[in-house]
Amino acid sequence: MRAASHVGELRPSQLLHTFGVGSTVELPELTTLVLGLDEWPDVLGHAVSEPRLLAAVRAQVGQQVERLLTPPVVPEGESAGVPVAPFPRWLRCPVCNLLAPIDDGLFKLKPDPWRPERTTYVHEGCSKSRARRPPTAYPARYLMTCANGHLDDFPWVEFLHGPIPCKGTLRLVELGQGGRPGDIQVSCDKCKRRRRLSQAFGEESRPFLPPACRGRHPHLGTVDDCREEPITIILGASNSWFPVQVSALSIPSRAGELANAVDQAWSHLEGLPAGLEMLRYALQSVPALKRLRSLVDEIGEEPVLEAIEERRNGLGEGDPTDLRGPEWDVFRAADQAAETPDFRLRRVDVPRAFADRLADVVLVERLREVSALRGFTRLNAPDDLGTKGGEIVKLAREQPRWLPCSEVRGEGIFLRFHEEQVRDWESQYRASPSAANLRAAHRAWRERRGLDPDEGWPGERYVLLHSFAHALIRELALECGYTASSIRERLYAAEGDEPMAGVLLYTAAPDSEGTLGGLVSLGEPEELGPLLRQALERAQLCSSDPLCAEHDPRSDSSVHVAACHACQFASETSCERGNRFLDRGTLVPTLADLGTAYFPAL
Repeated sequence: MRAASHVGELRPSQLLHTFGVGSTVELPELTTLVLGLDEWPDVLGHAVSEPRLLAAVRAQVGQQVERLLTPPVVPEGESAGVPVAPFPRWLRCPVCNLLAPIDDGLFKLKPDPWRPERTTYVHEGCSKSRARRPPTAYPARYLMTCANGHLDDFPWVEFLHGPIPCKGTLRLVELGQGGRPGDIQVSCDKCKRRRRLSQAFGEESRPFLPPACRGRHPHLGTVDDCREEPITIILGASNSWFPVQVSALSIPSRAGELANAVDQAWSHLEGLPAGLEMLRYALQSVPALKRLRSLVDEIGEEPVLEAIEERRNGLGEGDPTDLRGPEWDVFRAADQAAETPDFRLRRVDVPRAFADRLADVVLVERLREVSALRGFTRLNAPDDLGTKGGEIVKLAREQPRWLPCSEVRGEGIFLRFHEEQVRDWESQYRASPSAANLRAAHRAWRERRGLDPDEGWPGERYVLLHSFAHALIRELALECGYTASSIRERLYAAEGDEPMAGVLLYTAAPDSEGTLGGLVSLGEPEELGPLLRQALERAQLCSSDPLCAEHDPRSDSSVHVAACHACQFASETSCERGNRFLDRGTLVPTLADLGTAYFPAL
């Protein structure tokens, strides 16, 4: 595609969460593939400072990652944006049903004369078209992929002809109105062979499709040696691209006015060369360092320089991939947490009826979350420890020096559980049939994906916290004015020497001012108490009971017990574990489980 061709627009957040590197984007007249970071104009993105997140992605991707950048924002009137390429490469004329690759030259790329902002492929030589304008050619909506993340055009010639050499013209005809594979037929004008697309799916596809994946990464322009079995998918299928992201909350790293000033100015100090002379130059030339300049006048240059170096060197302390441990420490000591423009906490009383079960309620009046895209998978959503026989696909041919990221601001409610109560409940629930069935289902789930069945179990307390979060999200959405899909969970669950048992429910927006305070207002004791009671009452009885309450996850390859769409399931944007590890029997007594509830009496 010509470098200057403008083919559509996307919001910056979509380029991370929905249409990132390696994904297909269906524009009004054209379907494209987002190319790798090697081709992105990084100068159009702005740097985002979040040291903890940068340290985490360096540990996971490589120490060569120097910065986090937002997706490029193109000035109005310019065409240099995120690079894309036409994909799939096979197109179909809807008038004469011609099926051919772009490289054959039968389809021409031209700006739409009626809508200059759009570019489209047309079939100029269509013999059946009677219109003044040549018909628009559309992509053939079938692709090949594998668990290793490779993506390729559907092998139309091989699928129809097999080993028989034939160079006839192909036609793709829709015989029905439903668009089902069985209603779509590919045929050859020369040898008259024909085959239905239903034969490209399932076991009967083996004789007609390549036995092994061709190992292509079209977003990188590379070919790997791959022995995975290729699978036919439809263009735009929900399992064709899953982002692998890492996110962190912006929390004050240390108490103290000097440390907080360094935190707030870190985006200007992060790339500053070491030394007193460079610090003096920056203090004089950068207006955003006004607060640091005033501190230099009070305490001198040396303490400020030491604070900057401590912040810089502090990136390597502890486990850089542990993003939630430091957040937990700040929430647990909310009264001592420093206040910044992007982080403000306020502890409130626990509702009296739940004081024996909940230790703390903290209102997060301001928060900032930064998410970085470090790769993607296909077919299977990324699990904590891998995917089925595959791997996380790279975003660039070479080791990237930057990663795309997004930042959102908002508000939330943090609830901490009593550790002693959680431990007592754990020992009780661990011995129950529900917990045994859930652990067995989890082992089977991992075995089906080629993962170690003895790893990845999040623990019984995670099931409790996860179920609690989903129940409360549904109730909050009815009162706070935000949709349930816009309220997200962030769970803090850990056993051992440094246990964690807490839930953060929050909502955020890319606007610089964040959200409007509707969620935080519901965290006040007089509001939260009735909401908790209503959420737990609703969890006692599901409209799908007794089937939901008696659900055995071993019977249908699921990883949840008493949970379904009517009571516990949340949207993909809300849930961090794909609606797995849920059991409302951990919260309240149900029709099938009366003895393992954390909140036994309402």
